[in-house]
Amino acid sequence: MNKNSKVVLAVVAASVLALGTVSATTATAAVKEVTLAFQGPLSGGAAQAGKDEVAGAIYAIAEYNATNPKVKVKLIQVDDQGSGTQAAIVAPGVARNKAVVGLIGSAYSGATENSFPSYKAAGMPMVSPSASRVTLTKPGAPDSGFPIFHRVVPKDSLQGPALARLAVKGVTSPAVYYVDDQSPYGAGLRDEALSTLKKLSTIVGKDSLLPIVGGDYSAIAAKVKAAKANSVVYFGYDIDAGAFVKSLRDSGYTGVFATGDGSATSSFITTGGKKAVEDTRITQGEIPFDNIATAAQKAAFTKASGVKVAGGYVTNTINATNVFLQCIKEGKLTRPGILTCIKNGTFTDFAGGTFQFNRYGDTKDPAPIGAFYVVDGVITYKHIA
Repeated sequence: MNKNSKVVLAVVAASVLALGTVSATTATAAVKEVTLAFQGPLSGGAAQAGKDEVAGAIYAIAEYNATNPKVKVKLIQVDDQGSGTQAAIVAPGVARNKAVVGLIGSAYSGATENSFPSYKAAGMPMVSPSASRVTLTKPGAPDSGFPIFHRVVPKDSLQGPALARLAVKGVTSPAVYYVDDQSPYGAGLRDEALSTLKKLSTIVGKDSLLPIVGGDYSAIAAKVKAAKANSVVYFGYDIDAGAFVKSLRDSGYTGVFATGDGSATSSFITTGGKKAVEDTRITQGEIPFDNIATAAQKAAFTKASGVKVAGGYVTNTINATNVFLQCIKEGKLTRPGILTCIKNGTFTDFAGGTFQFNRYGDTKDPAPIGAFYVVDGVITYKHIA
């Protein structure tokens, strides 16, 4: 090759680089809107949890867009029905949608796990408001979401002991009967609570129920009464929790009923009935929106979402959404850029503090687990569990 040929090739190469730079810059400048996806149960028996959470995402994005940013954010809603099977069906389509730069969710642990194959392959950043199973962020676990998965909810290794403590609080000679719904969430929370339950009480019985339409759990309720339990701990989701506590009260059981955050929705109240669910004790890893929002924020939430009373994990969903919005505001408009931002950033909590994520996706300083009681048909925050 002669000298002149080398010069020509060098000029051509330089031109290609320059054109590539101009093209990339133009493409970035042309981006006026990016899309986030919310994934959770929006239909089926578990729908209330997803509807509660997505309202928080809608509000956070509306507040962001109202500031007239250079890049607007659009939200799409993805219904996985809280089911691992359904999540595996819907996740591939979201992963292929190149407009989606981040996923808020999934809401449920089993659905989250079954979404990982698609989202890992696509490099999709995930921030969940409520998927709490410990192994989702456990190094080396087969269902770990590393490196794409993050969550703002405290994991069940914190909620389990807190639920155990709340279940026996103020109970003389606590005799506990515990029941799970055989779901990944329910079984996982049960396992995290057992050590503390055994230290603080006498275990007088255990069972698992198979969720059924209509929810007649009178057979298990009869076992609870026969065991002379004075505290029942249920590890599972809202509708079945409501049906179970109704069966317990119908059987004449008058002791404590305690359950975890999977039951912290209005569906628990409506399914169980106001009388049966009264005084139920519930743990949840957040301070409710209505406890910390100003009057103006509550009005803006209702205007944006159409929801008058914020449900469970709205605060967490706002925080999860704001993680993405902060990264977008900083100019991170691609999945890789947002993922790097999430791993290295410091984010503002809706309550006014800040938080960061550790290497495996949990917050470095998890929020305390709250103790809630059903008071006159309303799930009411009382204190730290």
